[in-house]
Amino acid sequence: MKNFSLYFKILVIVSATSYIDAFTRNEFPDDFLFGAATSAYQWEGAVDEDGRTPSVWDTYSHSYSRDNGDIACDGYHKYKEDVKLMVEMGLQSFRFSISWSRLLPNGRGPINPKGLLFYKKLIKELQNHGIEPHVTLYHYDLPQSLEDEYGGWLNRKIIEDFTAFADVCFREFGEDVKLWTTVNEATIFAIASYGEGIAPPGHCSPNIFINCSTGNSSTEPYIAGHNMLLAHASVSNLYKLKYKGKQRGSVGFSIFAFGLSPNTNSTDDEIATQRAKAFLLDWMLKPLVFGDYPDVMKRTLGSRLPVFSEEESEQVKGSSDFIGIIHYITFYVTSQPAPSIFPNMKEGFFTDMGVYLLPIGNFSFSEWEAIPWGLEGVLEYLKQSYNNPPIYILENGKPMKHDSMLQDTPRVEYIQAYIGAVLNAIKNGSDTRGYFVWSMIDLYELMAGYTTSFGMYYVNFSDPGRKRSPKLSASWYTGFLNGTIDVASQDYIQLQRNLSGYSSL
Repeated sequence: MKNFSLYFKILVIVSATSYIDAFTRNEFPDDFLFGAATSAYQWEGAVDEDGRTPSVWDTYSHSYSRDNGDIACDGYHKYKEDVKLMVEMGLQSFRFSISWSRLLPNGRGPINPKGLLFYKKLIKELQNHGIEPHVTLYHYDLPQSLEDEYGGWLNRKIIEDFTAFADVCFREFGEDVKLWTTVNEATIFAIASYGEGIAPPGHCSPNIFINCSTGNSSTEPYIAGHNMLLAHASVSNLYKLKYKGKQRGSVGFSIFAFGLSPNTNSTDDEIATQRAKAFLLDWMLKPLVFGDYPDVMKRTLGSRLPVFSEEESEQVKGSSDFIGIIHYITFYVTSQPAPSIFPNMKEGFFTDMGVYLLPIGNFSFSEWEAIPWGLEGVLEYLKQSYNNPPIYILENGKPMKHDSMLQDTPRVEYIQAYIGAVLNAIKNGSDTRGYFVWSMIDLYELMAGYTTSFGMYYVNFSDPGRKRSPKLSASWYTGFLNGTIDVASQDYIQLQRNLSGYSSL
């Protein structure tokens, strides 16, 4: 790896001699945050150490004989090393989640002092190096004890317990944390966990694709999503009443936002695209901004869609200081029956949506192309439809086979294309305030375990020490953040493709 830095400097010097549509870090607003992201179960490991108890993610990953996060990247023990890498990279912010069952092993009640100490040390380590912590309260890892007791997110009891958990986090960490996301990618969480059975706790109706032991795909995604919105509103209200005056932070809510575009210029496909946006974006954005679900969902779902009382509507409306956008892929939408990327189940969210999502280019869930105009479209839609709310791009990145070359050129191409899309959106008036690459380092991934990864640093999962090694994307991001790289996508990428002999694993 000794020649890594020299190789990269030569590459940049040569590629900078001619380019089109270049941009630099300095073109973004001064207070714009560039960061990277992880989550507790995917990064920390140490699942049975220092008082942590199982979460539904532990149970899910072990039940299906999948890879698991028992050790993951061992971030629990190696957090100082990882913060050092962040400093070297020039990250301005680091997004991570707090393991509910590490902090409150019973889901409620006494705080685990060792869990509390870990997060205090991590946050201080970040702050001491000038890195802004962005904390997610919930990232797929409900304490198993609460799932067993009352069914977790399917029961309104979750609102009280989640609010109490958030209260502990605000009280203990709020002096040092100014950015909070309550629920991670709530839309896809509700769909995947309670409709498709492909995320913890793994609920779905009986079908030929997934062997779920429990669930009802026609009702549970909407019940769980409703409770997420109410729990978020409760937490947001708590923060405003009890903490905001002193801590001066912000509380937001995040959704998974597909890019969506009509497959043809037909009226039918345009109507289909609007319907897809209503189900995939407006489902939770409309309550957060306007206090109620989209009319098309109410008409389609009838009594299967929960109803907000007047009081609840007022609590949810305006409860998010910012919208967190998690974006990776874009689809064409059509009303005509076609091979969709989602299985055609007899019942469930995508059946209710009633349109077809078609892949663009070479696509699989372990590999996809950069479609930056898809993200621009999402940001423009939020600007026009939701009064231009403050936005953070909380996740964006490209998966590649884990044991591939350290020269992850496709990932560099992907990241710089989307950063350019964000800049375009800002120039067009979007109030987008930050961009986080998923992920800082190779992680345990929900859908792929350790076979594919998103990291800018390679982690050797066969090594007990979980050695980290920089990929090309790490040095590219470093150069961009430090202002030593001007983005010039076409010439830069073509030059890389013309060169060979780069370090491999």
